[in-house]
Amino acid sequence: MRVPITRVDPSLPLPEYATDGSVGFDFTTRVTTKVAPGGMARIPSNLIVATPPGYMLLVAVRSSTPTRTGLRLSNAIGIVDQDFAGPDDEIHIDVWNTTDRPVVVKRGDRIAQGVFVSVAVATWDERETPDAPSRGGFGSTG
Repeated sequence: MRVPITRVDPSLPLPEYATDGSVGFDFTTRVTTKVAPGGMARIPSNLIVATPPGYMLLVAVRSSTPTRTGLRLSNAIGIVDQDFAGPDDEIHIDVWNTTDRPVVVKRGDRIAQGVFVSVAVATWDERETPDAPSRGGFGSTG
């Protein structure tokens, strides 16, 4: 799949898949950002990505980021829509510092990854009542 991509700062590298089996590519941060204890920050990823039709771009924290830095994505995951690809649509990594100390994310650090996920757009078929029987609430299957 060929995906149009623009780097805000061309001196930073294009994203790469680390291994042949990787499904996610790493985002490289564009600026050094200090995140206050318990604070949140929006860190520019340096990328504008034209997500192909039929896909979304899912942004998730790298598995090593929380252990190494104490940072988590403030929204758990990010979803980049297909129409978020204009000249001012740089993807940002929204982070939350769960520690009691400031965390510095340096320019060029890799704290998040992107995965292209196939999606379908629903056409609603509204019903007066659900067709399926009730099965109970959360955890009702044991």
